[in-house]
Amino acid sequence: MDVKTAAPPTKLGPGSGAVSLRVNGKDHELRLEPRVSLLDALREHLALTGSKKGCDQGTCGACTVWVDGRRVLACLTLAVACENHDVTTIEGLATNGELHPMQRAFISHDAFQCGFCTSGQIMSAVALLGEGHAANDAEISEWMSGNICRCAAYPNIRKAIREVRDAPGGG
Repeated sequence: MDVKTAAPPTKLGPGSGAVSLRVNGKDHELRLEPRVSLLDALREHLALTGSKKGCDQGTCGACTVWVDGRRVLACLTLAVACENHDVTTIEGLATNGELHPMQRAFISHDAFQCGFCTSGQIMSAVALLGEGHAANDAEISEWMSGNICRCAAYPNIRKAIREVRDAPGGG
């Protein structure tokens, strides 16, 4: 019986490639597999851990970031899809060492309990003001419904959003 030796196994998966990401105004060159999520690229490759991996299914909103100023769920967004786009994370909201007004409002209104959802809540809250979706509490609740707070700090989150909305130059 003639036994042939098997060919060595081929590498499974597409392999990594160069990915250029602009995050919080800084350019980063990474080597990533095409299937790496934006969330994993941010947390594991850029050490930007403010965006949280809550459900990893796009249902909780803890990973909310902005891509070109629009809210996206970083756990469902491929990093390679963000090339040639501006990504903003919670770490990018502060300006010259000063917290964003929404960050300050969350602190002053105790709009968090455990803090796990806070970065996603803040990113969505700032975005919804820019989108013009904060006319009243019902509208705020509807447009923030993609961000789940397991501690149920929703009344305080709405207070923080109203404070920023109603401040001179806010929202």
